[in-house]
Amino acid sequence: MSQIIDKQKVVVVGAGPVGALAALYAAGRGDDVEVYELRDDLRDPSTTPLNFTKSINLALSERGINAMRHTQSEGLIESVLEETIPMHGRMIHGRRKTGELYQESQEYDVHGRYIRAVDRAGLNKRLLDALENMPNVTLHFNHKLTGADFNKSTAWFERRSHAPKTDHAQNSTQPDISKKDEDRAPEIAVTFDLLIGADGAHSAARYHMMKFARLNYQQEYIDTLWCEFHIPPTTPSSTSSTPTFAISPNHLHIWPSQTLMFIAIPSLDHSFTCTLFAPSQTFATLSSSPHTTLLPFFAQTFPGICPDLIDPDTLLHQFTSNPHLPLISIKCTPYHYASSVVILGDAAHAMVPFYGQGMNAGLEDVRVLFDFLDEHGVYDASASSSSKSSRTQSRARALQAYTAHRTPDASAINDLALRNYEEMRSSVTSPLYRVRKFVEESVNKYLPGLGWKTQYSRVSFENERVFGFGGGGAGWGVGVEDVGGWENDGAGVGEMSYKGGEEVGEDLEGLVGLLIGYV
Repeated sequence: MSQIIDKQKVVVVGAGPVGALAALYAAGRGDDVEVYELRDDLRDPSTTPLNFTKSINLALSERGINAMRHTQSEGLIESVLEETIPMHGRMIHGRRKTGELYQESQEYDVHGRYIRAVDRAGLNKRLLDALENMPNVTLHFNHKLTGADFNKSTAWFERRSHAPKTDHAQNSTQPDISKKDEDRAPEIAVTFDLLIGADGAHSAARYHMMKFARLNYQQEYIDTLWCEFHIPPTTPSSTSSTPTFAISPNHLHIWPSQTLMFIAIPSLDHSFTCTLFAPSQTFATLSSSPHTTLLPFFAQTFPGICPDLIDPDTLLHQFTSNPHLPLISIKCTPYHYASSVVILGDAAHAMVPFYGQGMNAGLEDVRVLFDFLDEHGVYDASASSSSKSSRTQSRARALQAYTAHRTPDASAINDLALRNYEEMRSSVTSPLYRVRKFVEESVNKYLPGLGWKTQYSRVSFENERVFGFGGGGAGWGVGVEDVGGWENDGAGVGEMSYKGGEEVGEDLEGLVGLLIGYV
């Protein structure tokens, strides 16, 4: 990166992991950065997330780690990784026809690479602490974005004494007609060179950008709700005062059941944050008479959870007291308007959590965005002209290039996340799935010259581009950009291609035939 020229003023809306990382990137390049967050300080344990519960535990993988690695914030990545738990694979739980409970480990990677379980609040705290130590950054909590003029580079925020728990970022932009004008929170005007919207799926930044950009927007609520549960640590014994994990801490645990599933992800306090995913009708049936239906449902559908890991009273309390929340998938384009605004993370491409890439994709957005800003000379003192107008034009070109580059990538991982739900809740128990997984990993391990890599390893353990083919709409295809050699393009069991154009096979028989011919 070249020597820094005159400072820009960058306003970041949203102080979650993606917004905080974007602020770190901008501040590290010398910009004056102001971060505005609707809620109270997110480091305060009493701050309630907008969905009224903890978010689904996060999986941190290479794309997110790599983005934090490039912040130039000394010690940040080390401190983050110290507070993660390696997950080497899935642990599949079930009951055999004989009635015996079983668990089966399915490793993520034949070379031993793994993803990490991370506490969202802990990660957010590390990022915000790093920001607070930077002299060119100011943090503003309890500030609601109420309007923006992206031609005049001005935004308006309501400054509140505390954030109401009923707010959503987008919905909160609507006026409260029952409130007298004089009772409203004071509003401030903030000017900027660049506004970065990282304020989540219900983004106020996106809502206001849509008044200026001709933005194509698509959202889908899948017919699945989720509810959070908790597996406590095992009770210390008379010989030890230290609590331990009730089940293996180095796996993502899955109880699959065709159209629904229960998962458990380890936490640093030796507990597990768990999530039930099920069709809305299943939740409606259970909610109608939970005292009589819930325990038999868990005993039949998710054997080994109750009473082995969660006692019946606790299970019932968690189901009836924790909210049953929807899952949304969002696609839109463009991600920017002119030189003044860009949206990142869930604001641009909210996705269901089944590939564990939502946060990682958002963090990668930040790295890719600033790569384009650097590439187009926004921070380059050797540019032909360092005037404000020249920099504005460079920034506009960078944002346009970012949208063109990033939109298909985000669409692809969005589609993959939807597809992976079927794999997690159903396919993991299929003999055909296990055969495919064995063949793919064997080719990768024993025939490296073919260049074959599994789709999961390319997405989770590497940083090469993921992209979608075709136009907009729900039918977008999915693939992984090739760097030479074979690839699994994710279209289905055994479907594969060679980037040189030769079709190898449509099914597993084609792959097996290839292997026989090769060896």
